[in-house]
Amino acid sequence: MLDGIKVGNFIMDKRKALALTQQQLADKLHVSFQAVSKWENGTTYPNIEILQDLATVLDVSVDEILAGSERDTEGLSYSKAGVDIAYTDTIKKEMAKHLETGDGRVLNGLGPFASLYDIHFPEIKNPVLVLKSEEPGSKQKLAMEYGYTESICHDMINHLVNDIVVMGAKPLAVLDTIVCGNAEKDTITTLVKGVSEACKENECSLVGGETSIQPSVVEPGVYVLTSSIAGIVEKTRVIDGSAIEEGDVVLAIASNGLHTNGYSLVRLLMDKMPQIKLDKIEGLTFIEHIMKPHTPYYKAIKGLFGSDIVHGMAHITGGGIEGNLCRVIPGGLSAGIDLSKIKPLPIFKYIRNSGNVSDDEMLRTFNCGVGFILVVSRKDLAFVRKHIGQFHECYEIGQIEKGENRVVFEKRINWL
Repeated sequence: MLDGIKVGNFIMDKRKALALTQQQLADKLHVSFQAVSKWENGTTYPNIEILQDLATVLDVSVDEILAGSERDTEGLSYSKAGVDIAYTDTIKKEMAKHLETGDGRVLNGLGPFASLYDIHFPEIKNPVLVLKSEEPGSKQKLAMEYGYTESICHDMINHLVNDIVVMGAKPLAVLDTIVCGNAEKDTITTLVKGVSEACKENECSLVGGETSIQPSVVEPGVYVLTSSIAGIVEKTRVIDGSAIEEGDVVLAIASNGLHTNGYSLVRLLMDKMPQIKLDKIEGLTFIEHIMKPHTPYYKAIKGLFGSDIVHGMAHITGGGIEGNLCRVIPGGLSAGIDLSKIKPLPIFKYIRNSGNVSDDEMLRTFNCGVGFILVVSRKDLAFVRKHIGQFHECYEIGQIEKGENRVVFEKRINWL
């Protein structure tokens, strides 16, 4: 039970020790001096949104404010080690509203030890769970540095969903993990909000997760994000490339930029040429280009599920076209890719020219404008292009032939 008088006297003593008037303290916190006066009189308490800022100004912990005394004489505490339980509880309350979902399959919310999700699907005779974990790589370092905190969450979830839908899966539920050196309420709330909204855009639910504060492991201000997803697909409808046959067509679906791959090379380029950060490329700065969120493809391709139209799919991430498309090409067949048909985006042309990056390195490191690949029968080509074209640019880049090398490049990318 909080002792209002004790809390008020503690705030007043700390304020006076810092030689601050009530008005000066109020100004630092962007509140009225009457609010400070009421705290010190014990008639009201600082609300949870202001507690951490008040603790910072008074150079104490939130736990100490709520206890109305310093803890030095009371031995060691978790807050002294850098984890303030009272403050993290206020963060959890902020998280709760972003975990609210209209998905009736989510059977509980924030609080229980684990999340419950009902996977009874009467229309699916032999359900198969499709599971995947993902993190947004070194792009998250740039996101925190340049103010793309919420955007990086869309990168992570879009990438995660794309990885399971290549198997024909419907995304169901996501669990996220945030590891940080110190808990900043606004940042963590923004991250959870971003993950939640990205899940909704991909027609799945954020059902829970973990926020781990590790002050002795992670530097203050550093956030490391990861997430895991569960999807579901009928066993007889799993798309694994086994249906691919000679004569099938390889279709490219356009990316919007780097997505979440190649950022170690990009950061090296930025270190060597810091002036490029604000260079304009077709109206956008270099930073704006490279921080575009990873394109989500589920809404574009889900309408093709449930039929035999799609023989194989590949999400083009690290390793480029060759490193990802080879995963779904059956033995004895080869995907002949005509590189001259690829439509490289301006940002890739800029990186290639600025860093003097070879074509081979560009193709290994980046998607080069191809974010997703479909392999379909030629008889279905027109229908698929029209369907995908409602969402993204879609065009032919190759065909399936007999061969031992699962992916073979022909000609060269036209960078002009």
